[in-house]
Amino acid sequence: MLPLADRIDALLPQTQCERCGYHGCRPYAEAIAAGEAEINRCPPGGAAGIARLAALLGRPALPLDPARGVEKPRMLARIVEADCIGCTKCIQVCPVDAIVGAAKLMHTVIADQCTGCELCVPACPVDCIALEPMPAAQLDQAHADAARAHFRRREARLARERAERAAELAARKAALDDAAAPANPVLAALARARARQPGVAK
Repeated sequence: MLPLADRIDALLPQTQCERCGYHGCRPYAEAIAAGEAEINRCPPGGAAGIARLAALLGRPALPLDPARGVEKPRMLARIVEADCIGCTKCIQVCPVDAIVGAAKLMHTVIADQCTGCELCVPACPVDCIALEPMPAAQLDQAHADAARAHFRRREARLARERAERAAELAARKAALDDAAAPANPVLAALARARARQPGVAK
């Protein structure tokens, strides 16, 4: 049997919207499995999602926590391309890499990969992201599974990039330290000792 966190995660909508207070659906699933979070913190899953979690865990269904938002239809993000300034802020926050583009160039949303998390909307400094109803066909399990895979790949890539940056910074610091250090520390120590002796020419 799958671990409990996996079974909980399989019931979540995989929007990765963070409205539950966790960084994505998987961390929320792990918190529920550990008894650290209630089952009613997912607005995209709504009442139906809460009922599925309650049935899995043998708990009573709870009303959606209003502090987490309200249940509403899932929406797709669409960039109004004529207004896009190419700042990349939406790309940086998209949890599933559903936005493509480059700095100072127009961006666009890959509609079939958008989860409706809406994280890109407040990130956009020029308010050029519109929300449109998500097609019913995009609310199926196949899209949820694909979103989970996209999220995991993105998280792995970001972790790898952070490790590479840290290694590069460490290498640069080591190179600077080596450049600042005397070429021969033994000779440098002898020179310092001689300099401290009275009457020795410096």
